[in-house]
Parts: sequence; structure tokens; C-alpha cells
Amino acid sequence: MMGLPLSFASPLLLTALLALPALWFLLRVVPPRPREIAFPPTRLLFDIKPKEETPARTPWWLTLLRLLLAALVIFAAAGPIWNPPAAAPSSSGPLVMVIDQGWPAASSWAQRVSTANGLIDEAAANGRGVALIPTGDVPKDATLLLPAQARERLRSLSPVSWAPARKEALALAAKIMGAQSDAGLVYVSDGVDLAADPDLAQQLAALKGSRPPLVVTGGVASPLALAAPDNAAGALTVKVLRPDDGPARAGAVEARDLRGLALGEAPFAFQPGARETLATFNLPVDIRNEVSRLEIVGERSAGAVQLLDKRWRRRTVGVVSGASADTGQPLLAPTYYLARALGPFADIRLGEAGAPAENINRFLDQRVPVIVLTDVGTIPPATRTRLVKFMEDGGVLVRFAGPRLANAQDDLLPVRLRRGGRTLGGSLSWETPQALGSLSPDGPFRDMKLPNDVTVTRQVLAEPDGNLGERTWAALADGTPLVTGTARGKGMAVLFHVTADTSWSNLPLSGTFVDMLRRVIALADTAATTDEGRADATGARASAPVTTIPPSRLLDGYGAFSPPGPTARPVPATFSGRASAEHPPGFYGPPDGLLAVNALLPDDTLAPLDLSALGATAAPLREAQPHDLRGIVLMTGMALLLLDALAVLFLSGGLKRMGRRPAAAAVFAMALALGAAGSFTPSPARADAASDFAVKATSQTRLAYVSTGDAEVDEISRQGLQGLTTFLAQRTALQAGDPMGVDISRDELAFFPLLYWPILANAPVPSPAVLARIDAFMKQGGTVVFDTRDALETPQGSTGPLSPASARLREILSGLDIPELSPVPREHVLTKAFYLMKDFPGRFTGGTTWVEALPAAADGDERPARAGDGVSPVIITANDLAGAWAVSTNGDPLLPLTPGEPRQREMAFRAGANMVMYVLTGNYKADQVHVPALLERLGQ
Repeated sequence: MMGLPLSFASPLLLTALLALPALWFLLRVVPPRPREIAFPPTRLLFDIKPKEETPARTPWWLTLLRLLLAALVIFAAAGPIWNPPAAAPSSSGPLVMVIDQGWPAASSWAQRVSTANGLIDEAAANGRGVALIPTGDVPKDATLLLPAQARERLRSLSPVSWAPARKEALALAAKIMGAQSDAGLVYVSDGVDLAADPDLAQQLAALKGSRPPLVVTGGVASPLALAAPDNAAGALTVKVLRPDDGPARAGAVEARDLRGLALGEAPFAFQPGARETLATFNLPVDIRNEVSRLEIVGERSAGAVQLLDKRWRRRTVGVVSGASADTGQPLLAPTYYLARALGPFADIRLGEAGAPAENINRFLDQRVPVIVLTDVGTIPPATRTRLVKFMEDGGVLVRFAGPRLANAQDDLLPVRLRRGGRTLGGSLSWETPQALGSLSPDGPFRDMKLPNDVTVTRQVLAEPDGNLGERTWAALADGTPLVTGTARGKGMAVLFHVTADTSWSNLPLSGTFVDMLRRVIALADTAATTDEGRADATGARASAPVTTIPPSRLLDGYGAFSPPGPTARPVPATFSGRASAEHPPGFYGPPDGLLAVNALLPDDTLAPLDLSALGATAAPLREAQPHDLRGIVLMTGMALLLLDALAVLFLSGGLKRMGRRPAAAAVFAMALALGAAGSFTPSPARADAASDFAVKATSQTRLAYVSTGDAEVDEISRQGLQGLTTFLAQRTALQAGDPMGVDISRDELAFFPLLYWPILANAPVPSPAVLARIDAFMKQGGTVVFDTRDALETPQGSTGPLSPASARLREILSGLDIPELSPVPREHVLTKAFYLMKDFPGRFTGGTTWVEALPAAADGDERPARAGDGVSPVIITANDLAGAWAVSTNGDPLLPLTPGEPRQREMAFRAGANMVMYVLTGNYKADQVHVPALLERLGQ
């Protein structure tokens, strides 16, 4: 059902609505209204009528009221449910559930898990086993799980950051369906046709059995994705994709740099029926070159992120021409063709009229990374020395031949040239024009398609030597070089053996010219990498294996950065493919030479998934949890019943008689008030708010923070504990749930092992009753981390007056029954609960961390743990722990650190991990220290 999200637990009871017309006739008639007759009795005899009276008619509005009341009773008996869970296919066998796990499912993953849990609950109620098959982490065999095991398996799943092929998952489902003829199939689909599934229709057709499967898809906003970023001349653009052709939809794309700082935001809008649109960043080129991450605001998935490396930067190219300027015929100038070819991907700076050396020196002063010389022959020694230094430092020098270069000779070329030029196809030549014959498999043109429309009529020839073959990137059909290149220090020297205009060849008129220049200009970013990378680019080490680079920071399914996992493998230095399980999206390589791998390629599009071959019934995902409407319907019926009673009392004249009897009127008013109070009793959803809180708090181990009422502080606390929870999941065996904010005056605190309390200087001191609740929480084993966040105001060892936050903390502690406190000693369990720590930094490092003082050692025993295997109920710090832990949804830090040492944030996370492990395990680590002594005592 794709319409109204309403269903009934007992829909057959709705047939009782057919009896409403009969009720209409029964309710129309009421007894005659009693008449009041005045005394004396004699007068009564005269007023008696000798004939029978016909019954009175019920007013139409009262009949309608009663019919509505009867309909509400029938609806309540049928069990109306808002947002009902999907109903699994009716079968007596196991439930086979295939759930899409790729990045398109990330934005609605919570709804998918909720839907899957509802189907598992239904299978549990019918005593059926469950085969859970995620498409990104396919099990090795067809194992049926108990419903409880399936729920646990489902809870451990999370969306992956690539588009997994569904073939393996569907094959396993078909295997189970073949072995279990009475099994029911459910496919929780993301509804997106991905490039990884070319034969999906045939795979789905193989699952079509005797009973139609259930496909759960839609019902939520379709996923959005980014592809094809283009740093063009005027702006940076990126395509925004969606799989359906739905109504108009708008949003924004945000640009960030490597540090996570926002550089700009660009809006986008889908027209009705459109599947793609553009977001345009009108930023200066220097700022656009700093962009390393584009992401759709509010869309949590790896597909909604495009990472940019140096390949997307718009490079600056300086062009110097040695030919005489001819303003009358600009189409004959070589700079015209170069400007047209370089314009789509580079910012061009043309040399001014004058000596070429002046323009070269000006570009060198401007630190232009690429300099192009067209037919520049003799270069002055001073300029030549600067050009040598320019290439050794990583610059790229590109030269084009011409009459002047053919008659000159210098060492700023990749090969030695013969004097003069070679004419092909002229009136004095026996040779014919030559076509482009080959592209070196080890040069930058190796992945280009060999064109058949390029011809050369003249060229400059290279002196043959042992290095000529290795330095030739493109050759003519007769084997003579067209483009040569070699490494010079950290930079490159490249020579086109033809002119940059059409006088020697038609190469500047072809698209091959643009592709060649694009790859040559890109060498400005790769020239300064490792020796192996330069050798591979120049062809000097053709026999060496292709260089690979390891993963650095990878994206998870939600589009947030995370450390590389054990399954991520290095990629080739020239990798330009789509992300996969072996190569997840993210950054690869060292910080100064990052390579970006994305979930989508520039030519990728999104399309709706065609499930017609499956012959399935469809059900939507639901945005919210199911809600039973019987309580609301019954309360409405009770209100209508009271109205009916008032109407009957009014029609019968009872209100007038009641006015003469004050006692009866008082009783009636009390009954009416009680009925109204019952009608407005909070609904079960409201009455069970406390139980909902308890269910959420106890479903998983969760960290909690005190809601202070300051929205900004509470949000930092939430994001800080969320960041710590993620860190614990990555580094420890603890898979905690999302943190929860608690109202210490109302919410139950016993559900949480640790409570983070940021102290505000202007916050009121809690009442004695609230402090008693905190006391009970600490005495029952809970730990409260008080954080004054004022380490800069009261540094360690300071003897000055207390800061406002510290003074307020002292007032709070004065109402609590806390033990004696002391700074964390070096031998305390907290210093080695998980990591070995000396101090516990946060955003700041100058504050002292206080815990319950250790008891005095007895009989020389140096055991640091407290008696009773307890933990300190109080931890006090001033270092703003949550501020250091706080990260955005992308995993980027939100607040700067002071003093900002390189590993300060890492050590802050480790301090938090130690606190959580200390609270959960007590003096476990202290016991491990004394294992040899304990074993010795047991032996005695």
C-alpha cells in the first residue's frame, strides 16, 4: 500500500459499518416528551386527551451524532494503526530478507532498520526463522537465524560507502528459496539502479516463485548524489543527481577545505520531472583551488560527497611567444590556439609585447607552476638559470617548436635536437605528411584513444640516443617523436616537436590537442611526488611496477571521514575508477599528494530500480514508528457519548427539573467534570513518555549529559559524547548507542553509567530534591563528570580567586555527599584503564583532573584501586572535554584546541575512553597488575 499510512489490526470488523443505515431508522424514534400538568387533580381530568399520541421524531443532528458514535466504536474494535509496519508474505516457512546496504540507503537507514525489525517481530510471533542477507556484507552460507539473532545481526549493520553488486546477495536468496519452498521473500530496496548491477532484471526474475515477494521501497525522500565536479573558468560546478522524476525539490551544496572549514555554499533546485541539476560556486579561483570536499547539506551518505584532489584544481599557465606579434591576423598566432585549448581547465596569463626573457622572468616572479614557450629560441643565461631552478623545484616547462627553436640549441629540452626542421609533403620533399602513429604506454597519454585525423607536415627531429625511446610520449607513423618529455629535478621538461599553430600540423585544430595539454598541465601536481611516480610519468622506468598509494582517510556510508579499515587496499597512483569494497571512497596517499576516490564517476547517473521482473507487491518505508489509534478513537467516542447524554437531557426537559433540585444538579455537574477529565486524559503515547525514555536508555549502553537549558552548550555536549561514542566503537569493543540528554530533575538517571555535566556560571543551583537524586545516582554506582571548562581562567597551580564556573561548582558540591577528592595520582586505575595516560587534556590542557582520593595503603600493599571494586563517583575537570570530542556529522572537529598541539585531540579522545572503561570495568586493570602475585599466593 503506497497511499495513506493507515491500516487495521482486524479489518473484517469494518463490515459492521454496513449496519449504520439500520441504526438510522432505530435511532429516529424516541418516546413522547412528558408533559407537566398543573394541580389540582380536577383540572387534570379536563386536560386528558382521549386518543393515543404518536411517538416523537429524533432530531436529525442527534441521529447523526449517534451514528458517528457507532462508527467510532467499530473503528476502535478494528484496531486502527498509523504508520503500520510492512506485512511479510504469508507463508509457514522462514523469512528471507534481502536489505540494500549501499550508500543510497544511508539517508533513510533508520527507517530501513525499523521496517526490518517489524518484519522480524512478525516472524518471531509466527515462530519462523530469518535469513538476513545484506547486499554489502553477504554471508558465506545460507544460515537461518533465530529472530533474536537476526535483530542483533541487523543492529550491527551499517550502510557501506560504495555501491555493492546485488548479484551475490540475490544468488544466496535464490539458493535459500530453492531449498525452502515455503519461504517468504522480502526485499528492503533503496530503489536506485546502480552501475554495479548490469544484469539485475535476470537476477530478480530468478527469485520469482509461487507467491509474490514483498518489496519495501519508497515512502521517504529519494537519495541525492553528487557527480562531475568541474572547476571551469568562471565558477566551480557540480551535478546534483536523484533517481526519480518527482516534484520540484531544492537544497544546497557546501564546499569545504582539507581542514573542514566551510568555503562557500551553492543552492540547487530540481525542476519537476528532472533527475539532475547544477550547483554553481561563484568563488575566486584561489578559493576554488582550496576546495577538497563538496557535500549536500542535510544528506548523510557517501554518494552525497565529492572529494577533490589536485586534479580538479584550476592551474595557472604562463604563455610566452617568441614570434612577432601580428594584431591584424590573430588566428595565425600560436597563443590563440593555446588559449582556446587551455581555457576549459587552466587560467592563462599571456606574455606582453616585448622580449620573451622579460615575460619569463615575470612569470617566474609570480610563481606560475606551468610555463609554455612557443617558438622561443635563444634564452639569456640568467633567465636560463632561473628556468633550471624552476624545474628542479617542481615546475613544468612546455615548449613548442618553430623556426627559431629549430635553429637554436639549449639544454632546456628533454632531448637534443638536429638543427633545421624536417619538411614532409612539400614541393621539394619526397616524403608525405605523417599521421600520429603511437602513444607510449608509460607516458601521460597512455589512456588516450589514438586519433586518425592528425597529420604533420613539418617537425624538428631529435638526435637518436639511448634515452630517446624512453622519453618519447607520442610518435608519428614513421617512429619519429611528436612529443617528448623527461624529469628535471622535481619538475618536468616537455617538448612538442611541432608549432602551437597550424603552420606545421593540424594538431592544434583537433580535440587530441586539448587532451594532451590537459595531461601535461596535470603533471604540475604529480611532478613533485616520489621518484617512482616521476619515473612512471616520464617513461624512464617502463619495467617498474605501477606505484600504489595506501588509504589515508576514508568515507563511511554516511559520508563522514573515518580511519582506514583492514579490508581497504592501496590504489594505483593513476587510479581514476569508481569506489568499491577494496577501494572505498576517500583520500589516498600522503598529505602533500592526496588522491581522491569517489562513490560516483563523472558520467554516472541515478535511475529508478525496475522491479517488474520480480512480480512483487510493494510497501513503503515509514518516516515514523507505528502508532495505535484505538485510544484516540475511544476517547473521541466518550466525548460524543457525553454530548449525546446532554442532548437527551435537554430534549426531555431534565435541565429544567434539575434546576429545581440543586443536589441533583451538583451530582450531574460532578459527573460531567469527571467525564470531561477522562476525555482529556493524556493519550498512551504521552502517558508512556517515561517508559519510552526508559526503553531507549536501556536498549543499549549509552553515555548521557545534563541538559543545562543553554542550547549551544547542550549541542556541544551531545556532539562531544557522539564523537566519543564513535571513537569507542572504532577503538574498543564497546558499541554504545547515541548519547542522551537528561533532565536531572525529572528523568531516571540509573540507566546511565556516566553522566557528563558542563557547569555554567549563570546556571541556578539545583534544588535539594534534585541534589538528592544526584546523590542517589552516585551511591548506586554512577559517575558524574563535572566540567567547568575554565582551564584558561584558572590554570593549574593558580592561587587566585575562583572563576565563576568553579564557584558555582563549589556551591553544587556543597549540597552533595561526596568523598574526599585529590588530583589523579600516577598509579590510579584511571591512568591505565585502556590507554596509558599521564594527564587528561580536552580543548585545554592546563586544568587539573580530580577523583575520589585513594585509601591509605595497608601493610605495604600498593594496590591503587578502591575497596569494593568501585569507581570514583566524581570526576572534576576544567579542560572542556566535550569541546575536544565534538565532531560534525562528517567527522570533522567543531572547535579549535588550545594550545593546539599535534596530538592533543587524540589524547583527549583517549582520556574519554579511559574514563568510560574505568566506569564500566572498575579496578580490572589494577587486578591485572597483580596477577603474578595472586598466582603465587594461590600456589602457596
